[in-house]
Amino acid sequence: MNNHDNHDNHHDRHESERPGSGASTRRRRRARPTSTSKWSIKARLTGVVLIPSIALMVLWTVAAATQVFDAYYVKAVVTGVREVSIPAVTALASTQKEREQATAFLGGGSAEDLTRLHDQEHKTDAYLASMAAAAQQLAANAPAPVAQGLQKLNDSLGQLPTIRSQIDNHAIGATQVFDFYNTMLDSAWSLFDTQARVLPDVTVALRGVTTAGLFRAVDQLSRSATLISGGFPAGTFDSPTHLTYANLVASYHTALTTTIPLLQPDIQARFSALTSSADWKALVEDENTFIEHGAWTKGTAGLPVKQATWRDLTNGIFDQLVALTIDQANEVSGQAIDDAYSQLTLALIGSIVALAVVVGTIAAAFWIARRSVVNPLLSLRDAVRHSQDRMHDIMRRLRLGEEVDVRAELPDLDHGQDEIGQVIEAFNTAQHAAASAAATEARAHVAETEARVAETHARVAETHAREGVSKVFLAIAHRNQGLAHRALKILDTMERGEENPQQLEKLFDLDSLATRERRNAENLIILAGGMPGRRWRKPVKLIDVLRAAVSETELYHRIQVEPTPDVALLGTVVADTIHLFAELADNATNFSPPRSQVLISSKTVAHGVVVEVEDQGLGMSEEDLDRANRMMIESPDFDAMALTTDVRLGLFVIARLASKLEINVEFRRSPYGGTRVIVLIPRANLAPDSAPAEPAASPDSEAAAGDADWFTTEEDPLWVLHRAAGQRAWPALESSTSGSLPAAASPRQNHHGAPPPATVSWPSTDLVPLPPAPPLDAPAPTAGSANGIRPVLPQRHPQHSLAPQLRGDLYDEPDLDPDSGRSPEEIRRTMSAFQYGSLQGRQAGAPTGSSPQEEGSQD
Repeated sequence: MNNHDNHDNHHDRHESERPGSGASTRRRRRARPTSTSKWSIKARLTGVVLIPSIALMVLWTVAAATQVFDAYYVKAVVTGVREVSIPAVTALASTQKEREQATAFLGGGSAEDLTRLHDQEHKTDAYLASMAAAAQQLAANAPAPVAQGLQKLNDSLGQLPTIRSQIDNHAIGATQVFDFYNTMLDSAWSLFDTQARVLPDVTVALRGVTTAGLFRAVDQLSRSATLISGGFPAGTFDSPTHLTYANLVASYHTALTTTIPLLQPDIQARFSALTSSADWKALVEDENTFIEHGAWTKGTAGLPVKQATWRDLTNGIFDQLVALTIDQANEVSGQAIDDAYSQLTLALIGSIVALAVVVGTIAAAFWIARRSVVNPLLSLRDAVRHSQDRMHDIMRRLRLGEEVDVRAELPDLDHGQDEIGQVIEAFNTAQHAAASAAATEARAHVAETEARVAETHARVAETHAREGVSKVFLAIAHRNQGLAHRALKILDTMERGEENPQQLEKLFDLDSLATRERRNAENLIILAGGMPGRRWRKPVKLIDVLRAAVSETELYHRIQVEPTPDVALLGTVVADTIHLFAELADNATNFSPPRSQVLISSKTVAHGVVVEVEDQGLGMSEEDLDRANRMMIESPDFDAMALTTDVRLGLFVIARLASKLEINVEFRRSPYGGTRVIVLIPRANLAPDSAPAEPAASPDSEAAAGDADWFTTEEDPLWVLHRAAGQRAWPALESSTSGSLPAAASPRQNHHGAPPPATVSWPSTDLVPLPPAPPLDAPAPTAGSANGIRPVLPQRHPQHSLAPQLRGDLYDEPDLDPDSGRSPEEIRRTMSAFQYGSLQGRQAGAPTGSSPQEEGSQD
């Protein structure tokens, strides 16, 4: 029973929650939020008026645009007809006369007929030239059908010079000439008819078609007269020609009968006068005579009409009909242009009226809306602003603890009983509610303000404390850095004077520890926001920067630096870059097996230079890699170090340096199981040339350390060359390419009394093999040696112990020109000879009981 009830309840709830159910609809209506808009009421009322007005204006614009387009189109086409077709009628009429005279000449005309033909050709050319000038403009703007018809007519006219030449040479028959001229005139009639039919105005188009029909009838009259004119000189008029003649006469009379009623009234009157004239009656009579006479083949002696009479009669009638055609075209085109202007005027007037109606409607709507809605709302807005100002003053006084009469200070607003009045009533209620809560809010505000002031004081005190701690750390770091630098200077002096290999090795260890201590001091300076003391003014080659970084690493002998691109870094970024790579190299050697190597490689890319530091250690977990990469990107502050128990100072320093130099550092897994660090040095940190750098002291750091000697001592270059050559085994290079290193400052002078050059070439690791040294006679023991005092080392003699093949060029006199530099090969030979001579001196001064081989191995 209970299960059944539960099922029914579930069914009822399911029915009530269906999308189409009434309950669901009511809930949606209640839950539907009230739509809000950023538009003001004035803008909304404006939209209510503007939308239908704009719609009406758009509809009228479309209708008016159609009328304007049609009127403009009619005007353009009719203007083209007026400017092109009327001159074309005159030119074509001259062509019709030329056709008649050419046919008569080919039928057996005389020289006089040829002269008359040439005169007519000149007249035709003049008329055609005038027509062609106007036709060019028409062809550019005419519709496609009109342009095609004009092109067809121009093609026919282009053949006219050839036909004329053949006529002069009797190379063409009269029938062919008659057909050519007929084809050309048919193209002209087709063009006139097309011009009329493309017009959108039906009335204008009908008038144009009628005018083209009149031109067609006149051409048929000219053709019939041409056939008779060709039969007179030939003396023959065969039956096919007679039949064609009869058809042409009947056709043009029929065309005139149907066309004349459609012409302009004055043209009809003039045509009626023409048909009532004696010439017209004579023409009709002669045409009937030729039709009734039939064909003739035995001369024209029996013909009732003479050739001259026929020519004069037909030319007179033809000229009058051509004049009627031109006048008809003029009147029709003029009326069409007037109609187009009238249509444009009506469209313009209608547009102005419609615009005035729309503007008037909008203005009236604005006036009504402003008077009945906007003005009351503006008054309400001013009253609300005044009430808000009073409310702020009341709250201020309440915060100060004053007694305030809310009813007296905030009187109710009254604006009637309409919808606006209801809004004001709601505002009054909300205003009193806000005033009643003002006292509580004021007390809370005072308490909050006091808490914020206390918090601000605490933050200021914390900031001052942090700044003081940073200054103390920075001062301590500068002092430690100065002490480390002075210790390095003392160690360097001791190393120069020490010859015991065991003691020298211990001094080297102390030197390495002092170098690391100096780097730790620089770490503290960097973390405190200061600048390391070592600075360079000129660019430094990348190979020198990497070697300097390796030299500051305790396990430098495990690091292998591959050949680098021939690029240099700006002097301003050299110190920080060395520090960054030193930290990376130190991490790589410390977190990898003791006998493994750390590989440093580099190459140029599109955005700068990429340097990869790869070890063969245990590697880093995915979580550690992600945390390290995020640290390189976000450059954390000291607060982030407080959130973790794994404080890795090296990564923290690397992140700060990378952020400062805008260098991209990314940690990845190495294929060898260790870690690969990819460092992208941007192009902005690279120098345009590879000039070596000179170290420069930082005045700020010098003042902070309190000891200026440690900035410019012999230890200040990237590394000390004499110590590097004798004390540390530099990483092996895979190429014999030598880099350029800054020279150590030395009190020694060259043979000119000037200091040594600022730069020297780094010797190749592939030293020249030297032959075994010949045994030297040990010097006689002195009195000091007998007392246990070390004997004095023997004196060195140049080229005394060298093999014969090594003597000569190795010890030639150096170039006395101070400006001439040494080549890398010369420096390599010099360094090899220096090492060999040192070894001989130590062997000669070694105590009894130790072999030269043992002494050399200790070195």
